[in-house]
Amino acid sequence: MAEKIKYDLYSQDYYRRSHAVLARIRQEEPVLHQPGLDGKTPIWFVTTARDVDAVLRNDRVFSLDWRKAADPAIVEQANRTMGVWEMVNQHLLTLEGEDHRRLRTLVSKAFTPRMVSEMRPRIQAIADELIDHLQGAQGEIDLIEHYAFPLPIAVIAEMLGIPYEDRNKFRAWSDSFVTPAITADASALATSNIMEFVSYLSALFDQRRAEPRNDLISALLQAEEQGDSLSVPELFSMVVLLIVAGHETTVTLLGNATLALLQHPELAAHLRRHPEEMPEAVEEFLRYDSPVERAITRYVTEDVELGGKQLRRGELVIVVLASANRDERHFEQPDQLDLHRANKNHLAFGRGVHYCLGAPLARMEAEIALNTMLGRLPNLQLAVPVEELSYRQVPLFHSLKNLPVKV
Repeated sequence: MAEKIKYDLYSQDYYRRSHAVLARIRQEEPVLHQPGLDGKTPIWFVTTARDVDAVLRNDRVFSLDWRKAADPAIVEQANRTMGVWEMVNQHLLTLEGEDHRRLRTLVSKAFTPRMVSEMRPRIQAIADELIDHLQGAQGEIDLIEHYAFPLPIAVIAEMLGIPYEDRNKFRAWSDSFVTPAITADASALATSNIMEFVSYLSALFDQRRAEPRNDLISALLQAEEQGDSLSVPELFSMVVLLIVAGHETTVTLLGNATLALLQHPELAAHLRRHPEEMPEAVEEFLRYDSPVERAITRYVTEDVELGGKQLRRGELVIVVLASANRDERHFEQPDQLDLHRANKNHLAFGRGVHYCLGAPLARMEAEIALNTMLGRLPNLQLAVPVEELSYRQVPLFHSLKNLPVKV
């Protein structure tokens, strides 16, 4: 008999009132066991700051690698039938131990504080160019489509050395990575998109091998050729991850932060007068409406107790970062947007060895984008009632589909 679904965690109704639902779960069953999106597969949902932190810091017991929790015969069969998904699934969010350290060391050179700081003028120029177009707009515009999406995709495309004119192709490809494919048709479409993505990257890699440039793809290719332990699947996987993670989180952060400011005009006015406080405000936006709602699924490698519940080897665990960031036991008045909150110890970028490598870049993009928007579009208003806003059907993110505004 299938286990009962106690809380709706996937509908539009949920996304519109997710923080209230998660508050109930924290009070009633903080380590919740119920089926996931398919309505069948049982999952442990972890919702308190203490337990989320414990899971994220213990990658030995709560592993991102399903093989460590699976029957050896199943693992052997899977290894013999590696498909296109495996070609793009060997990256920092799936590898652990020495493989993870090796890849992180290789890629982290592009995200040092100095490298990120040097990008500030270019990010500012991109933000100004986008706002130039918005200032001339008449009537209603979609801030996601015309500002929150194009800014981070332009930044990561330039870092990697990807033609900016190809940016819109990444939307469908990225959706295939972050949206669970439940039906056979959805799975076939997602696989087709990933094959298209791999084909695109293959051609791009060939170009960069023939004509290296001062970009991250060329650097990764040179590392591969110099025997720096970068396999072909790792190469494809890392570039895919950088493209997807390099814009998805920031698009969502900008959308959620802008909505929060439109709902709190007094705070927007304060930041307009004090733009120097935006870095501190960004930390609160990350906590208040976390762009990554849930971390990637982990697998229990040995029997363990968590939050008073007994978890068994092979079971699935999802930590809910957005819930941890509104935990009453960790934050005072967690439902209040407090730009000067003393406790900035949020979990929006994760914890432990898988802490987000691109966090400094995302923070700087948000600081520049929000300050530029507030300074140059002082009369920005929400064009529809907040109840009419809809969210993407992507469990990983609490992400607006559109944000209609009047300039």
